[in-house]
Amino acid sequence: MRIEINFHSRFRAASIHLGISSLIALLAAGVVFLLWYPWPYRIISGGQSLFLLVVSVDVVMGPMLTLVVFNPSKNHRSLVRDLSVIGLLQLTALAYGLHTVFVARPIALVFEVDRFRVIAANEVYTSELDSANAAYTRLPLTGPWLLGTRKATRGQESNDVLFMGLKGFDAAQRPKYWVPYEACRDAAVTKARPVSVLISHYPNHQLNILNKLKNLGVSETEAIFLPLVARENWVIILNVQGNIVDYEALDGFF
Repeated sequence: MRIEINFHSRFRAASIHLGISSLIALLAAGVVFLLWYPWPYRIISGGQSLFLLVVSVDVVMGPMLTLVVFNPSKNHRSLVRDLSVIGLLQLTALAYGLHTVFVARPIALVFEVDRFRVIAANEVYTSELDSANAAYTRLPLTGPWLLGTRKATRGQESNDVLFMGLKGFDAAQRPKYWVPYEACRDAAVTKARPVSVLISHYPNHQLNILNKLKNLGVSETEAIFLPLVARENWVIILNVQGNIVDYEALDGFF
């Protein structure tokens, strides 16, 4: 018996499914990159690579399954059932992937002693959220806060910081120590080094850095920098008033 396979119908159905999947992925990308991982966090916090991995698997999986199971000779009920199962699997995978991206989203850029550090939602010691400053009791959904950390008081609090540090929770991860960056601005300026030092260490990047500073209206003599600790170590460039003006994909620990 000869079995005829209508490849044209299958490819058409898979193409339609691919278009729908791509549209959903585009909407998801808007949420991820405009709200959870704004520039430059999509790079330094790994959001872009993680999202692309999740979405590429999801976008490919659905249309490929449709290509395999779609058969116009099936009765309507069977066809709807098969496509519904594929859609459910695809949406479940996408939801799980987006949840993974969500819990790893950056919620704070924290000045800590002599560097800036990006804190992800799953790194926060959430048990202390209720004891945090009223503005920080709920983690943000629209990009990271700009924060600093206060010093621990002598005695019990100093011992607590040491003990929790040994358990893997530094002050930057503990809401009870979060303060507005304004409170640490002078300390950041004091700890920063001139951007000329950065240029001397990375001479191949001199033109790029100076052009960026010029476009930002900041002279080389007014620019300073601090290391930025995240999944990828960068540097943050500030002006002498302590305002962040730029980010560079260079390791600031030298």
